[in-house]
Amino acid sequence: MRRTAGSGGAGAILARMTSTPRDGTSSEGAGGAPPPAAPAGLHVPAEPDFLASLRADLADWRHWLARAIVLSYALAAGLAVVLFTWLSNRAIEGYAHLSAWAPLALFVWIPCWTAGLVWLTRRYAPGAAGSGIPQVMAALSPRVPAGQRSLFVSLRLSVAKILLTSGGLLGGLAIGREGPSVQIAAGVMQHAQRWLPRRSPLNQDGLLVAGGAAGIAATFNAPLAGVMFAIEELTRKIEQRSSGLIVAGIVLAGLVAVSFFGNASYFGRLHVDRLTWAQLLPGLATAVGSGLLGGVFSRLLQRSLLGGTDRFSRWRARWPVRFAFGCGLAIALLAWVSHGATAGSGYDYTRNLVEGHFDLPVLYVVLRFVATWLSVWSGVPGGIFAPSLAIGAGIGSDIALLTGTHEGSVVLIAIGMTAFLSAVTQAPVTAFIIVMEMVDGHAMVLSLMGAALIASLVSRWISVPIYHRLALAQLARLPDEGRRESPGRPRP
Repeated sequence: MRRTAGSGGAGAILARMTSTPRDGTSSEGAGGAPPPAAPAGLHVPAEPDFLASLRADLADWRHWLARAIVLSYALAAGLAVVLFTWLSNRAIEGYAHLSAWAPLALFVWIPCWTAGLVWLTRRYAPGAAGSGIPQVMAALSPRVPAGQRSLFVSLRLSVAKILLTSGGLLGGLAIGREGPSVQIAAGVMQHAQRWLPRRSPLNQDGLLVAGGAAGIAATFNAPLAGVMFAIEELTRKIEQRSSGLIVAGIVLAGLVAVSFFGNASYFGRLHVDRLTWAQLLPGLATAVGSGLLGGVFSRLLQRSLLGGTDRFSRWRARWPVRFAFGCGLAIALLAWVSHGATAGSGYDYTRNLVEGHFDLPVLYVVLRFVATWLSVWSGVPGGIFAPSLAIGAGIGSDIALLTGTHEGSVVLIAIGMTAFLSAVTQAPVTAFIIVMEMVDGHAMVLSLMGAALIASLVSRWISVPIYHRLALAQLARLPDEGRRESPGRPRP
């Protein structure tokens, strides 16, 4: 076909498309007027040439080398989380055998072990203390020099985190491994920086974001939760040129966990046949109650960890090891009173609730609430994700018993888990996705989303976001020039 004047070019094509009426008649047939020109200044990109684009992409060997290195380290990060998971499970089993063999020995074992872990952490790996998420957020602050990021995230700290957190579970402390997995995977991923070529599409911030999100993805077998965690907690924006590589690394780390542990969700499957109007008020009460209690829990943790002028804060600052011994003694008492229900992350009890077994000890929520608070306050490395899910499941179960909602108890348990985790972390989308992955079908998608948003809103009336405030405290470990900026929402 011969090309006529005025018929070629992207602008003319756009003008012809925009001038065609909806009835299919041409503009010339309708009024005889020529088609309007493209708006001035409008840039219409040309269609890409497939072969030329392929040749240009394959010719840049640096990008392919960078992709191979990043994906290799994502594989290594997934394997590190798998190793951490295996070691943590063995530690929980070891504590169970010890408590069954000599229950009263726990009054010696738990406080001494807690004090020893705090001494080791403060002496050899102070950057491994606590959850691990605030450390990654602090490392992402643009005020932290590249040479000082190892204070918060490094391969050495990842190894220390694996050993110390597993040790805490061996001591029966009410901690989780999910937050530590974020720091562990980020420490592995950031080590890739030394091997990346100069023109790499992924910088050190991107590696930390990819590593932290990969830790969540591998822990919960939920890559989507990892992606949303990266956006919601670590950075608000991921650069377009590196977003595909970051997501690929997150998914690869999640697939590594799936290959070892299967495609089952973290706490099993929630079977929800249908929702009824009779569950509306109990569900709303669960969401609001979890939001209130989660906000109080978050504020209590922040006040305890950041210290104050009270006697206990002064004692903790002056004699941290002795304080940890006292916390361990109280934790042992709670474990003895609850017949072991407050020990560990609460995984077994939460899974039993999810599967429909409602044999919780009396005051389970209160006892686990206090045990988790004391475990975190003691200063040992450990997270709060799994304990928060356990407390939320207990809240849902209690409200189901109080309201007589026996048929819909699983619904309230799911709402409680979502709402309490959302309230503590103030990351509603991440909490919603983590629990949504456990539900068969899509019957509860809107309910869980609403519960997460309600609880997060209620929590914000009580407490500021916990991880951002603790990240500020992490920056205090820097020299004076590194303390000038809040890492609350670090720039990408």
